Amino acid sequence: MLLSLCMIVRDEEKTLPRCLESVKGLYDELIIVDTGSADGTAAVAARYTEKVFHLPWKDDFSYARNEAFARAGGDYVMWLDADDAVDPADFRALRTFLQEESPDMVFCPYHAGTLTYERERILRREKQFRFVGRVHEAIAPHGKIARYPLTVTHLPSGKERSRRNLDIYLKWAEEEPLSPRDLFYYGRELYYHRLYTEAAAVLERMLQGDGWYVNKIAACEILSRCYGALKEKNLQLIALFRSFLYGEPRAFILCEIGRIFFDESRFCEAAYWYEGALACRDHTADGDFEEPAARGITPLLQLVVCYWRLGEREKSLACHKKTEVLAPAHPSVIFNKQFFS
Repeated sequence: MLLSLCMIVRDEEKTLPRCLESVKGLYDELIIVDTGSADGTAAVAARYTEKVFHLPWKDDFSYARNEAFARAGGDYVMWLDADDAVDPADFRALRTFLQEESPDMVFCPYHAGTLTYERERILRREKQFRFVGRVHEAIAPHGKIARYPLTVTHLPSGKERSRRNLDIYLKWAEEEPLSPRDLFYYGRELYYHRLYTEAAAVLERMLQGDGWYVNKIAACEILSRCYGALKEKNLQLIALFRSFLYGEPRAFILCEIGRIFFDESRFCEAAYWYEGALACRDHTADGDFEEPAARGITPLLQLVVCYWRLGEREKSLACHKKTEVLAPAHPSVIFNKQFFS
């Protein structure tokens, strides 16, 4: 059983060595497709593999990733980005897992900042899986699906957010109708660039379609932030409440509702929603962009303040004690410890 690691890179001279050092011993074949680097990326890649290819950039991530897959010869193909890293301990039993389980598609945890979610990371080559989407490309789950705790972590690259993705979406939207999934990411990109009115319009359109319910829930949260930036407070809350139409309440949604009431010093209402966040379950397996802190330290820290301001000192202290167990080194926990003492 052979495993091919396939990567697309561009101007990753500084981050690529960090990534490749973290996966030594993982793969049998390394395929690196350079899409037009102006720095020493290709030279760095050549230190790790002879299979370095050059591909003209076409404003299409799926095209580039599929071209990398097409050059692989392993039984399984795996993809990473240059600003990712893998804990070597996580892949010691990977080959045994692939041989015994013989899956078509393997989902693995992905940590990006405060978010944790699962990505289709390893794929059986003979099934000819292909990415779709010019940006935020993905492969629809099908075949025999398995999960394996090969944790990939997105690390800082030092690069500033560029307009690359947004410009691709702007051009793409002019050329053809976008799918609900692509509308979600288009709206999110507009939000990142503080184009709140435009983002809200795209996300409202996305919510009217037949998109995936997980994306709709996330879209409601981004839509709420857009309306907040536009000083539309009623619409800000309504957007969050709309998320309940699409599925079980998510902790990050309830924390955001709590934050809005907290900022208005409505501590009784805020406490209600923060308590709800603590009761939410982990939805990572559903494909959510999960924020573990939203089910623990974030609402607990806010509840310490809410209950104190409501005069419920014992409840406030009880919440603080829980934070000491969860995150004793957190600056707010340390501050509160000194406060209570």
